[in-house]
Amino acid sequence: MSSSKEYEAVIGLEVHAQLLTESKAFAPVSTEFGGSPNTQVTPLCLGHPGTLPVLNENLVRYIIKMGLATNCGIARKSIFARKNYFYPDLPKGYQISQYETPICHDGNITINLDEYSKDIGITRIHMEEDAGKSIHDQDPFNTLIDLNRAGVPLIEIVSEPDIRTAQEAYEYLKRIKQIVQYLEICDGNMEEGSLRCDANVSVRPKGQKEFGTRTELKNMNSFRNVERAIEYEIDRQIDLIESGGKVVQQTLLWDANKMETRLMRTKEEAHDYRYFPEPDIPPVMVTDEMLEDIKESLPEMPDVRQKRFVEEFEMSEDDAQTLTESRYLADFYEEVLEYVDSPKAVSNLILSEVLRVLNERSIDIKEFPISEERLAGLVSLREEDKINSSAMTEIFDAMLEEDKSAEDLAKEMNLMQVSDTSFIEPIVDEVIENHPDEAERYRDGKKGLIGFFIGQVMQKSQGKANPQLVRELVSDRLDNS
Repeated sequence: MSSSKEYEAVIGLEVHAQLLTESKAFAPVSTEFGGSPNTQVTPLCLGHPGTLPVLNENLVRYIIKMGLATNCGIARKSIFARKNYFYPDLPKGYQISQYETPICHDGNITINLDEYSKDIGITRIHMEEDAGKSIHDQDPFNTLIDLNRAGVPLIEIVSEPDIRTAQEAYEYLKRIKQIVQYLEICDGNMEEGSLRCDANVSVRPKGQKEFGTRTELKNMNSFRNVERAIEYEIDRQIDLIESGGKVVQQTLLWDANKMETRLMRTKEEAHDYRYFPEPDIPPVMVTDEMLEDIKESLPEMPDVRQKRFVEEFEMSEDDAQTLTESRYLADFYEEVLEYVDSPKAVSNLILSEVLRVLNERSIDIKEFPISEERLAGLVSLREEDKINSSAMTEIFDAMLEEDKSAEDLAKEMNLMQVSDTSFIEPIVDEVIENHPDEAERYRDGKKGLIGFFIGQVMQKSQGKANPQLVRELVSDRLDNS
């Protein structure tokens, strides 16, 4: 299927981010991922009679951080609501959420594509609790229920319908993940479910203001699957319209194996959830002092940091963007610079060798085996011409396996470069003396032969001689004898 140029898509994303609080939204129970099923549950999580929820203050602080980072207005008073629906993994029969008064509203995020940049509006960001988890693939006859996740704090980020392509949706999601990771409020792991995305997709003829009938896409567990599912749904709707059919409002599941959508249910409207104010939780009041305190705790955000890297370290836009994509990679870079003042050399090493290792081993910079101080030591050796570039690569690989300094490994591996003229000069004299014909041709104008002499000296010194010094000594001897 291929999209028609006569239509445009209208896409809005609803992103749920599971927060990195130690306890649940309304109960003092661990939120740690990976616990044995149904061991992180209390009567509060199950909504037993007589239990009273108590709001986790960090849930409020974390969502305000996200609101400030995405240019949202912050409501000084907001209330919780009960969202009523029945599902096997929702033991209370309702979910505590926010409806009419979200705490964050009217924000935006800038996305950058190759050809253009674009602001995507954010309608609202609100607080809620997660449901439990239904497991369908561990028993051939039954669905299993794990309620460890029930009550885990969530924020839901609802975009305006400003997204027009699957690629824009992909970049928007990347920005959301980057921001929550910079703020350290969510790990952004879609595979573990800590970042989840539903997409509302419709199409309309280009130039038409009215929206088409939308469908909702669920079950997308990676950024690429979000992109593929949206592309598929745009094409499906266009083909359906052009063949004389009508798009029906419904919820669809994305099947990543078959690369197609399938029907889950007809779409509920807000009134189907019978929202009403949560009677057991008082309104959330945000004071000036609280707001100011949270503002001061915000880290330097990625776009600001990228601009600073370009200006302060004279870095290209592309290199700065790569280094600031992850807060921890940018931190690592700046911490290496605490030990060695060589911004360009450090960025080159990180962008080439360090990122290569992270990709090959599928690890995060936090798991990288070479400390900032040890990596700085390697850069210092190269910058001081104590090792050559090929030796630098050999030593780097050795540092991945052995917890030793670059200098110690260079000495053990016999890779230290010698800049002592008393060591190099006799070798230069010997090489020139042993090759009189080449020396004569050099003096007759074949200046390219200097490479031959440098190679001979490097060979005789077993690669230890500083090649720059060798060049200077060879040139001096040949030109002045």
